[in-house]
Amino acid sequence: MSDDTHSDATTEGIRIEVQSFYLEARSQPAANRYVFAYRVRISNVDHDGPVTLKTRHWVITNQLGKREEVRGAGVVGEQPELAPGQSFEYTSGAMLQPPRGTMHGSYQMHRPDGRVVEAQIAPFGLSVPFSLN
Repeated sequence: MSDDTHSDATTEGIRIEVQSFYLEARSQPAANRYVFAYRVRISNVDHDGPVTLKTRHWVITNQLGKREEVRGAGVVGEQPELAPGQSFEYTSGAMLQPPRGTMHGSYQMHRPDGRVVEAQIAPFGLSVPFSLN
């Protein structure tokens, strides 16, 4: 399991940076429920024109190897269009039953000429501070 709560990846001019945080006040360790938030920044660092985020795909894996996949339209109810040099930020969350796990995935970004880019979200850790494997 990765302890790194940051990730940063660029795919065809689309940069995705993520930072995760443990939400102690929302978690219930006695009930084996651990809640995390993650902040995402999507940037169009390309100079070839705008891109629109159409769909998301997340893979969440807990420290025991249980894997869950989440697919859907847009992010936080939006399908942002990013002109060159623009960014979009949002915060979302995830719940794990053991205190550690990882997330990674991709956003399907559409260009005006019809090309589709599968922008990769590099793996990042979800971990309760000072938790052991």
